[in-house]
Amino acid sequence: MPAQAIGAQEFVGAAFSLQKMVRARDLTFEAVRRIAARIVPGTTEGRGDEIALEELTAMGMDRLWHRNVIRFGAGTLETFHGDFRPDYVLQANDIFFVDLGVVWDGHEGDAGETFVVGDDPEMAACADTAKALWHEVADRWKGGTGLTGQALYDFARDRAEALGWRLNWEVKGHRVSDFPHAIYKAGDLGDLDAPPTTGLWILEIQIAHPTRPIGAFYEDLLVGDVG
Repeated sequence: MPAQAIGAQEFVGAAFSLQKMVRARDLTFEAVRRIAARIVPGTTEGRGDEIALEELTAMGMDRLWHRNVIRFGAGTLETFHGDFRPDYVLQANDIFFVDLGVVWDGHEGDAGETFVVGDDPEMAACADTAKALWHEVADRWKGGTGLTGQALYDFARDRAEALGWRLNWEVKGHRVSDFPHAIYKAGDLGDLDAPPTTGLWILEIQIAHPTRPIGAFYEDLLVGDVG
């Protein structure tokens, strides 16, 4: 289809396909979980990055559209732009997340999830809450209430606080599309003064424990039913 505007912040290219966006999302999540299955106590954060590239190469990705982000322990409080600790060794009781941005068939997949090794209940609760909060916010969007991107993140912040966690307000989602979405300069989802259109926006949720140096991250594509 021809290049089109769905509002100034929601341009897509001529090659854009919602079905391909969903497939890219699904493949990226499959890669996240393959990588996580190979990260065990004794693995370094640097080795985690190598594992990510090995799995993505084996799956036949087109390319990365953002660097692989593998965070262990206190690194789970860091944003995308934070420092890596390549020599940090995953402990027997620890937390980590995997965040990937991958191009498949010319479309941008973006997925992130948090995992726990060992039996620390607060780490498990942190990972579970980030995922559950993502789904709660996404369900508000899917409910057709017409909430803007700004309103979705206001809701996320309020719900995180009600549940006893802190929302990382620096992490507010972003555009994806046929590659490269960056040419559209759409800004953050949390700054969008309009309801986000299906298949074009990544909802990111990052929370922190109120007192311990651990956090959790979950992200996925906001998408409704795909015919």
